[in-house]
Amino acid sequence: MAELFASGRIVELILALVAVEALLLLAVRRVLGRGPAPVLLLANLAAGAALMLALRAGLTQSPWPVVAGWLLAALAAHVTEMVLRLRRERRGRLVADEA
Repeated sequence: MAELFASGRIVELILALVAVEALLLLAVRRVLGRGPAPVLLLANLAAGAALMLALRAGLTQSPWPVVAGWLLAALAAHVTEMVLRLRRERRGRLVADEA
């Protein structure tokens, strides 16, 4: 079990599960028409994936710029998600005000 963590393979397993989760949520949305908006879901999962990759880089003792790069990627994905959510919320308020 220690080798699973030391090698960073645990992160790869978690990322695989996250990919399956994303596919299932996108399929549910396509079939039922309910669930998270695809672009918001993918931005959220990208932020989480980048954080996990930063963890993997730390576990495998990668140079600090690699860890910092993944953290920066997580920040960019998170900011993207927040901007999209705020725009969507604002659009919803504008439509409600017009009614």
